[in-house]
Amino acid sequence: MNADIDGVHIKHLKVIPDERGWLMEILRCDDEIYSQFGQVYCTTAYPGVVKAWHYHKKQTDNFTCVHGMMKVALYDDREDSPTFRNLMELFIGEKNPALVTVPPGVCHGFKAIGDTTAFFVSIPTLAYNYSDPDEFRLPPDTDEIPYDWGLVPGVKHG
Repeated sequence: MNADIDGVHIKHLKVIPDERGWLMEILRCDDEIYSQFGQVYCTTAYPGVVKAWHYHKKQTDNFTCVHGMMKVALYDDREDSPTFRNLMELFIGEKNPALVTVPPGVCHGFKAIGDTTAFFVSIPTLAYNYSDPDEFRLPPDTDEIPYDWGLVPGVKHG
């Protein structure tokens, strides 16, 4: 598996604890990777569930796992990219807080690992357009991407 994909950035997040709890900044408007704001949303995945594959033609995704752990896989499907067909695999969440920035054209997905529901916070650069979504999907077991998610039989994935 290749170590990088052109345009994908990983920002390691700093947790600041005190006697009241903790704080973790995820994305700031003065971050080098920040380009614009579209919306913020939270989604979850139950243990062992895969939510993959999807990509965008216009928007850049910025996401992190704020509870639990997720295995994130990315595949560069951009023919004009210097990292065309590269794969990346990351483990992010409570044990490795990081923000992942994914440019348009890079297929990505995640799998909740461990025995707890994983909470995923996303800050895409564009708001979801219900009448013309910039979201394109492939099944997690597609032959177009050489990656094995280790799908759990009988569990809803996709």
